[in-house]
Amino acid sequence: MKASLLTYVLLFLTLIGTNSLAQKADTLTIVAYNIHHGNPPAKPDVIDLDAIANVIALQKPDLVALQEVDVNTKRSGNVNQAAYLAEKLGMHFYFAKAIDYGGGDYGVAVLSKFPIEDQNTLKFSRIEGRKAEDRVLATIAVKLKSGKKIKFASTHLDHVKDEALRLIQISEIVAQAQKERKPFIIAGDFNATPTSATIQLLDKSFTRTCYNCGFTIPVVNPKNTIDYIAFKQSKKIAVLHHEVIQEHQASDHLPIVAKIVIK
Repeated sequence: MKASLLTYVLLFLTLIGTNSLAQKADTLTIVAYNIHHGNPPAKPDVIDLDAIANVIALQKPDLVALQEVDVNTKRSGNVNQAAYLAEKLGMHFYFAKAIDYGGGDYGVAVLSKFPIEDQNTLKFSRIEGRKAEDRVLATIAVKLKSGKKIKFASTHLDHVKDEALRLIQISEIVAQAQKERKPFIIAGDFNATPTSATIQLLDKSFTRTCYNCGFTIPVVNPKNTIDYIAFKQSKKIAVLHHEVIQEHQASDHLPIVAKIVIK
C-alpha cells in the first residue's frame, strides 16, 4: 500500500509539473505584410487600408510586421496608416520612420495585441558614396500572457540587386539580436531570396518559420520568396505552421502568417 501510495503521489506531482509547463507556453500568431502604402496595384489612384485590415484580421494575429507604411503623406491622404490599422484591428502600434516622403513619413511599423513596454528604431548603416534609401528596424518589447517578455521587430531591407547593403543590414540585425537575452522575433520584406547570401547570413543566427517557403511576389503569378518570419535560434521556440496568404488584390506582396510556440 505504501509503495502504491508513493506511486500515486509521484504521478500527481508529475501531472502538476506537466500542466504547469503547458500553462507557461505561449502560442503566437504572427503576420508579415508589405502593404504598399495601402495602394492596390490594379488601382493606382486608390488607397484602401480597410482591405489591408480585413486581410490581417482574418488571421487573428498577436503580432504584425508592416512595411511600406505612410504617415501623413500627401499620396495617402495625410493619414497615419499605422495608427489607422491599429485602431481597426484593436491593437497597439509603433511606427519607425525610414525617410521623409510627400510631406510626411515613410517606414515600417509593428502592431501588437499586447501593450508595448518598450520601443526602439535602429537606422541601418550606409555605404559611403552609394545612393540608397535609408532603411530601419523597428523593435518593441511586450509581455505575453505567461508573463514572459519578448522582442518583436519589423524591417524592410535594401532592394537593389547588389547585396552589399543588405548584408550590412542583416549583420546589424544579428548584432542587435545577440544583445538580447529575451526571445527575439523578426518579420518583414528582406528583398532577398532563400539562396541569397543575405538569407544565408540570417540563417546562421535565426530560425525561419519556413524553409520550403511559398512565393510572395509579384502578387499576380508570384515566383519569388522575399518575405520572412524568423526568430533568434532557441530550443524554447517551435514552429507550428507557416503559410502564404492568398490575397492578390490589396498590395503588391502576398502576406505571410506563422504560428509559433514559446515554451
